[in-house]
Amino acid sequence: MKYTIRVKTNAKENAVLEGPEGELRVLVKAPPQEGRANEAVTETLAAHFKIPKSRVAIVGGFKSKTKIIEIN
Repeated sequence: MKYTIRVKTNAKENAVLEGPEGELRVLVKAPPQEGRANEAVTETLAAHFKIPKSRVAIVGGFKSKTKIIEIN
């Protein structure tokens, strides 16, 4: 299943917020440097959906605030 998400880096806490139309906004503490924020996004989404981190993959938007993620 694929989702389009918005990412907010340098947040106070890691969290997943669901919008009124089902959109996901992911807040991560990590800065957007050297892939740290992308790693934090996959960890946060895995914890939110209660699945292993290996089942969450970023398939688009590696350097963008809008990302496409795939959950297997």
